[in-house]
Amino acid sequence: MEFRPLGRTGVKVSSLCLGCMMFGGRTTPEDSAKIIDRALDAGINFLDTANVYSIGRSEEATGAALKANGKRHQVVLATKVHGKMGEGPNDLGNSRRHIIEQCEASLRRLGTDYIDLYQIHRPQPDIPIDETLRALDDLVRSGKVRYLGTSTYAAWQLVESLWVSKELGLNRFVCEQPPYNLLDRRIERELIPMAQTFGFGIIPWSPLAGGLLSGKYHRDEPPPADSRFGQMATNPMQRRRWTEGIFAVTEGLQPIAEAKGVSLSQLAIAWCMSRPGVTSAIIGSRTMAQFEDNLGALSITLTEDDHKAIDHVAPRGRMVSPFYEAEFGPNPFRVLV
Repeated sequence: MEFRPLGRTGVKVSSLCLGCMMFGGRTTPEDSAKIIDRALDAGINFLDTANVYSIGRSEEATGAALKANGKRHQVVLATKVHGKMGEGPNDLGNSRRHIIEQCEASLRRLGTDYIDLYQIHRPQPDIPIDETLRALDDLVRSGKVRYLGTSTYAAWQLVESLWVSKELGLNRFVCEQPPYNLLDRRIERELIPMAQTFGFGIIPWSPLAGGLLSGKYHRDEPPPADSRFGQMATNPMQRRRWTEGIFAVTEGLQPIAEAKGVSLSQLAIAWCMSRPGVTSAIIGSRTMAQFEDNLGALSITLTEDDHKAIDHVAPRGRMVSPFYEAEFGPNPFRVLV
């Protein structure tokens, strides 16, 4: 297992991060614990979850597994805040009220007295960034959180956050968790160069594009009913991502994978891990079989010719299925310092 610096922190994390989104939901707590134990045995020391995953049950399953194996202090444990956690108008978002409240709730569910990496799950332009950063800074100074990160932010939003942190003397964000896969490479245009310039770690989510790069979907065939994209009739996001272009990419990648004797999913993960600026790619395995397949990406070495062949199929900076989407618009508030 390769260990890489998490931004400017000096903390080393494994080049694969175990995403816990399915844990406590479609993956039972018992099976979740088995996957976590296997991941730690394989050398993974980085776990990522969020309060909104199964409305807290993912955090509970992750915390229970770490309590049972006694390895909490061996891992870098990450979670997130932003999503809707109740029916009230203040039960979501990036306000001080919601962040402080949800940090306490996450600590309880995870069964820990500190969170290694606390991430804002999505930007929210109608809340000034200084409101969010002041709350996060208080959590760091209190010892409840060690490092701060974001997920699916635009490059300009992160640069703005750095300016505010500097002007107000607040702890800064150290990493960003964007979507990055062979169906959506748009973060290569601005986000990755920005991250490399200012010392942000990059922790890509969905290197398999929600399973679209797993090899189980085929042109002119409906998606399996029990798959993530089998629910398109009721999920607008899935319908938007199900495009004709994905099949041109997967059909072009398949011969490359076969020539290397690996699965399409392993090729896609290995590609993501190998990209400049990437710290750790998140694998969101639902079953042990999926995890074992994903783990095989560690043994793959991509040559310069491999990268050229892949770029021909999925050009740099391009997108055929939209994953990099959030509230990237301007902040309506003028930050006062």
